Amino acid sequence: MRVALFLTCVNDTLYPDTGRAVVKLLTRLGVEVDFPMAQTCCGQAHYNTGYRHQAEPLARHFSDVFKDYEAIVTPSGSCAAMVRELYPRLGDRARAEGRGTALAEQLAPIVPRTHELTEFLVDVLGVTDVGAYFPHTVTYHPTCHGLRALGLGDRPRRLLSAVRGLDLVELPGAEECCGFGGTFAVKNSDVSAAMGTDKVRNAESTGAEVLCAADNSCLMHIGGTMARLRTTVRPVHIAEILASTEEEPLT
Repeated sequence: MRVALFLTCVNDTLYPDTGRAVVKLLTRLGVEVDFPMAQTCCGQAHYNTGYRHQAEPLARHFSDVFKDYEAIVTPSGSCAAMVRELYPRLGDRARAEGRGTALAEQLAPIVPRTHELTEFLVDVLGVTDVGAYFPHTVTYHPTCHGLRALGLGDRPRRLLSAVRGLDLVELPGAEECCGFGGTFAVKNSDVSAAMGTDKVRNAESTGAEVLCAADNSCLMHIGGTMARLRTTVRPVHIAEILASTEEEPLT
């Protein structure tokens, strides 16, 4: 199977260790991972702020870059949801505007081959025990795109439950948004900050050392709130937990 890593803008710019963790994890599971250097933004930021026509060239480019791979794996529920849920809408909109079916036909093959990391592990590779070791108390925050757009369900929790040494504790209000929401955090900063505070206080109440999620954009927002509140809980992407081993435990 030819597998490509779609790292995403946020991870490439701010969280490269997450990308390294994905490669380490998949390689350990016998998957040969390629990193197409021509990859850029998927267009989510443009689409979500109303610039849908401007998102189309980025969607076409995504298709061109990844079209020859059997699977595209990304450590981002929001970017996976952009491809899976919103690329078809781009094609439908172009058709409705009388611009033909070319965009829809170009994007259609790439949609089902794009996977968020945890669903790739569970659904495609068929594994839940990835051989990880992480001796810490962890609570899991299901991000909105993973929960509502992709329907990840219990896949992340099943993976975390199989990690040796990890004590998984329930997060109160887990399904409530953390308050990030991209530009929502900028345009509605007071509400966003209050939602972030609620999320962090709930995480503190569990006694967990680590709050993990499958989206670094949400973890960035939560982590900033943690820093301002001076909490001892730290944000960690699920890929970094799953890549950790007894030989090289994440500290």
